[in-house]
Amino acid sequence: MNQSVDRCQKLREYISTMQMQHVYQPVMLIELLKSKGEASEQTIAKAILNIDPVQQAYYQDKVRNMVGKVLRNNGVTERSGSTHKLVGFEQLSESEVAELLDLCRERLSEEIDTRGEDFFKHRATDRVEVPGTVRQQVFERAKGRCECCGISKEERPLDIDHIVPRSLGGANDISNYQALCWLCNTTKGNRSKTDFRGLEKYYEERKIGCLFCDELPNQERSRIVSENALAYVAEDKFPITKFHRLVIPKRHTMDFFGLEQAELNAITALLHSQKAEIERADSSVKGFNIGMNCGEVAGQSVWHCHVHLVPRRVGDVEKPRGGVRNIIPGKGDY
Repeated sequence: MNQSVDRCQKLREYISTMQMQHVYQPVMLIELLKSKGEASEQTIAKAILNIDPVQQAYYQDKVRNMVGKVLRNNGVTERSGSTHKLVGFEQLSESEVAELLDLCRERLSEEIDTRGEDFFKHRATDRVEVPGTVRQQVFERAKGRCECCGISKEERPLDIDHIVPRSLGGANDISNYQALCWLCNTTKGNRSKTDFRGLEKYYEERKIGCLFCDELPNQERSRIVSENALAYVAEDKFPITKFHRLVIPKRHTMDFFGLEQAELNAITALLHSQKAEIERADSSVKGFNIGMNCGEVAGQSVWHCHVHLVPRRVGDVEKPRGGVRNIIPGKGDY
């Protein structure tokens, strides 16, 4: 009896204090308690689906904008608000309804037997599991908000999305991940007007003779100190200060304004990692300037986007006030 009381108390304490971002834990415990302590994964999954409004909203969207639309276009159903009606149902006898039900079930069974898992791949938005540590990094970078609409994770759960879809050559790399709420994730494809044909080759674009596409990666590769899927870091050939580095997208694009979101993520990740590395290597570094030259009048002389990461130390200039404002003489002191 005491063991029973102790176990109940432990469960009571756990349930009262458990941390939850989703409905999963209490729903699973409910199913286990209802089923004499044992329940299959399938049973638990069905229970979660029945209670999770996000999952329900996913299929509501499919009913309205996919299957419902197809049936309406073929004159089989009609819709009024959120209610769908089978056209001519009142003309069917009970036996005809039963016959049609059997026919639907037969067709469904045939398709599942024939196509197997492929029948349900429309729902699998991320077939390769993203490691927990990487997911956490993406969510931390997003500061708990959808990187498309900005809604908070408290209002709508977030998931990991491939910016460039895996089916179109997108990499399983943190630079190609973004945090999206369910609504933005599921409507992303429908709203995009981008022609994705050949997109897997898009990020491989290089220009022969370009300093950062050709010469540096091939002839001066010793200057490269780090890289990821879409960008790399090189030591500046004419450094302003010690450890002055360049972060460069691998795809040939003229300047910052030609970068895609995945490339921005890749460059940002390298800027953060290089900052930490430089600070570990030199404790005298107390600040950084990050800068880009976009256009000839802004001082650009290499026509491939690159981001300067310049370490700063106390006393490296007489008057550091104003920072980048000093690109125009006299404008830094205000």
